[in-house]
Amino acid sequence: MLVLETGRALVDSAGYLVTTVQASKRQPDGQRGLILDAGVNLLFTSFWYNHAVAPTQDSRGSLESTVLYGPLCMNIDVLRDAVPLPPMAAGQRLVFRNVGAYNTTQWMQFITLRPAVVMISTHGEASVIRRAETVDDLTSYEQVPAWLR
Repeated sequence: MLVLETGRALVDSAGYLVTTVQASKRQPDGQRGLILDAGVNLLFTSFWYNHAVAPTQDSRGSLESTVLYGPLCMNIDVLRDAVPLPPMAAGQRLVFRNVGAYNTTQWMQFITLRPAVVMISTHGEASVIRRAETVDDLTSYEQVPAWLR
């Protein structure tokens, strides 16, 4: 019997995650770090898979080893511990490629709301296929017991 799990091979290259730089900092050892608005809550596979990452627009400046941190308040929220990137400022964007397999099914709502998912056609048309979460989405599942009212 031959069993194949072709999910990653079929859909991994179809997924991209675009994230925005929130801040830049210097580590005590001199290495540069970027704080992003996406972390392991959205890109869980970054624990075992080095996704290709690059600025969304051409940037000038020398490449430098950079740590990519997510927005969570945990020391495990590191998307890449060393990736060569040019200087980046708050508001600039990075794109993680090959994230189509497993990330949306493994992402978690933790500290931040999950973003929309957009599909882009071969003709360049963009459509939202999963809307961004709202606080109302989260609280709609909760109920206060009658005896506490």
